Amino acid sequence: MNSDSPGRIPGDRFLHSPGPTHIPAEVLNAMHRQPMDHGDPRLDQLAATCETGLRRLLQTERADLFMYISNGHGAWEATTENLLTPGQTALIPGTGHFSEQWAIQAEATGRRVIRTPHREGYPIDPNDVEQALRADKKREIVAVFTVHTDTASGATCDLKAIRAAIDAAGHPALFVADIVASLAAAPFAMDALGVNVAVGASQKGLMCPPGFGFVAVDARAGELAAKNPAPRYYWDWGRRKAEYSYRKFCGTAPQNLLFGLEAALALLDREGMAAVHARHASLARAVQVAVECWSREGAVSLHCRVPEARSVSVTTIDVRPGVDVEALRSVARERFQVAFAGALGPQFGRAFRIGHLGDVNAAMILGCLAGVEAAMLVQDIPFGRDGVQKAVECLAAG
Repeated sequence: MNSDSPGRIPGDRFLHSPGPTHIPAEVLNAMHRQPMDHGDPRLDQLAATCETGLRRLLQTERADLFMYISNGHGAWEATTENLLTPGQTALIPGTGHFSEQWAIQAEATGRRVIRTPHREGYPIDPNDVEQALRADKKREIVAVFTVHTDTASGATCDLKAIRAAIDAAGHPALFVADIVASLAAAPFAMDALGVNVAVGASQKGLMCPPGFGFVAVDARAGELAAKNPAPRYYWDWGRRKAEYSYRKFCGTAPQNLLFGLEAALALLDREGMAAVHARHASLARAVQVAVECWSREGAVSLHCRVPEARSVSVTTIDVRPGVDVEALRSVARERFQVAFAGALGPQFGRAFRIGHLGDVNAAMILGCLAGVEAAMLVQDIPFGRDGVQKAVECLAAG
């Protein structure tokens, strides 16, 4: 071997971004199969199995499922194109980077957006939603596009309270929830919450590679979309409402992603969703307890200021001016084999993020936290030294 080339690094690099997340071996193995021809009835059965599993996960008995070869942004655009004509209005409550990105994307396709204020470190205020809807005397707002968990801020909003705010305003707007970062990590019940459209993607709690987006659409949203005269083709729900996979996907189906999704849904069923949610809550508490210990020295702190709104999917950690986040990430990734995420949008360079969703267990979380501590030592970032110890105690307590 060339003496200048890097040697083999044994073991696995820990992946603790909030997406893509760690992929279980069962999912990777399921994807390692040859595709079928378009006319094979087993392909239609595979798609139907995934639809049934997603409905069960979403806790909906009435919604249609539309699946896309896309990321979450593609599923956003599918929702916008089907529900709104150019010039029509969506209300997008401010959650941070991802609500703003959804707003920018909607505006880029000719839709009008009303935003509610966003306070850094805080979730959506349902009162802001109610006030914005009450102010809409002409009932121009077609839908409220809500990001359940913003992976940039690490804050999760209260969907039940937002549904109540829409109802209290007496407004007919549809309730649309982006659950990309919360599905299969935090409880979500589409029908019980009165969500008209749920928007998801594969690369987070679903434990699959990126590239698969989907929307679940209830009858009211489907009727509105059917009357929408705006031109569309690939995103069109009506065009995709079919029994055959070739029409469901507007062309070739992403068969290997479907194999993986089928395996992932089976893993979730086997663990049981109550256990899945409890595991995510436990791991999130351990991470957040560790960060609270680290914060005693003043160099880092929890970004989300509302404890009950802190996400079970990802924890965002603010850093004081002068801390080089990208250098910290590089040391953790290259020297200690722990990969975590930087911040996005206006938070870039001011925070980093630890993902703790999907196929993750206690040992992986403790390894991640130890790797972050080791990187902070190398970078001479002061922190409370008992963070991993407190996380161990938190996990041991159950």
